[in-house]
Amino acid sequence: MAGEKVNLTGARETLLMTLYGKALESRLPHSLLKDRIADEAVRKIDYDFAKLKVDGNLGIGFAIRAKTLDIGVQDFLARNPDAIVLHLGCGLDTRVFRVDPPQGVDWFDIDYPEVIELRHRLYPSRDNYHLVASSVTEPGWLAAVPRNRPAVVVAEGLTPYLPAAEGPRLLSRLVSHLAGGELVFDAYSRFGLMLMRLNPAIKATGAEVHWAIEDPRELERAIPKLRFIEEIPGYKPEQGARMSWSARLFIGIWKLIPPMRKVGRLLRYRF
Repeated sequence: MAGEKVNLTGARETLLMTLYGKALESRLPHSLLKDRIADEAVRKIDYDFAKLKVDGNLGIGFAIRAKTLDIGVQDFLARNPDAIVLHLGCGLDTRVFRVDPPQGVDWFDIDYPEVIELRHRLYPSRDNYHLVASSVTEPGWLAAVPRNRPAVVVAEGLTPYLPAAEGPRLLSRLVSHLAGGELVFDAYSRFGLMLMRLNPAIKATGAEVHWAIEDPRELERAIPKLRFIEEIPGYKPEQGARMSWSARLFIGIWKLIPPMRKVGRLLRYRF
């Protein structure tokens, strides 16, 4: 029975949008995520999810993005079993349970104190799993993170909400503090931010988006330790096969127009 009260606004409230979308996708017969914990969390939370206007297509889209990031983290941990994982702006995402890292890995989920408090109420604890109650742009939280181990930094649905000046500063602090590793996150062009502002789910929360990344190599120039590895499309045709025919047609046309391909994609860097 739903009972956990939430009082989140703006960008913080968008975490309920992605949680609900992943829960919807996980209820499908051939779910990509199979995220039982997310689905259970949605059933526990006392919140009108209908106001977010998240439909099945959007839920599948969230699941595709999440699965791609999960695989990136799993691949890194397979090569670095003693690594640390920094999950920036974790929201209510259950990546740590989906990835199920090996014992030698320390995992850090970082988000605002009210989000971390909600995670404590909704999700179980586990060994070597650390919840950090802080804005990701506050430098102090990094002091608790080891400096001498390989690290994979993952951020999902975070970068557009960061102030444009704060994004590069955050990445610079990370690569200066950590010994080395990889960084993977989703990024949006200026046109992509414009479309986000028109999205009914975003409008319902009143969230504001700020940071656009047009050229992935601009971050290399701003942060010399970063090396751009690859740009990963937000959707792969075989993964979107369960979307409605109109959504699949839209994505097909979308991919043919170069500016549209930069609207939302995943970027991967080494440092």
